Amino acid sequence: MQGMLCNPWLALLAGASASQPPDDARADLVSSRVLHLEAMPERLNANGSRSRNLFHGQLPTGEAVALHASEQPAGTVPNPAHRIEHTEFICLREGTVEFQHGGVTERASAGDVLFIPKGTLHGVRNVGSGPAAYVVFAIGGDVHHSH
Repeated sequence: MQGMLCNPWLALLAGASASQPPDDARADLVSSRVLHLEAMPERLNANGSRSRNLFHGQLPTGEAVALHASEQPAGTVPNPAHRIEHTEFICLREGTVEFQHGGVTERASAGDVLFIPKGTLHGVRNVGSGPAAYVVFAIGGDVHHSH
């Protein structure tokens, strides 16, 4: 049951393109398909974390959206707290993280979802003994300029 809550996000985005959107991104979103995580190129980040961009485009209803999967090994130095100009849902698939937002620190574990509204100063840090793996679903705002 670990991480089951994140599965609906993947089904919701089944019509998504796995690459940067063309000039008319809506044309990419007319047919359903599976986005295979293993088929997406993996990027090794300077801090030792890894990520894969699964989707970046626009839904037929007009919202700009992006989806990426990331993994922070235990002991990874997290990215500094930052603000985003879009909204994010982070579905934690594995591990335990500390989520700092608006002067508050909360713990989350596999199956939990972190919600970050536009403009929120936030950070996510792996505090477990194993990897922290999560999927980030970004909506609206500057999504076409992020990731």
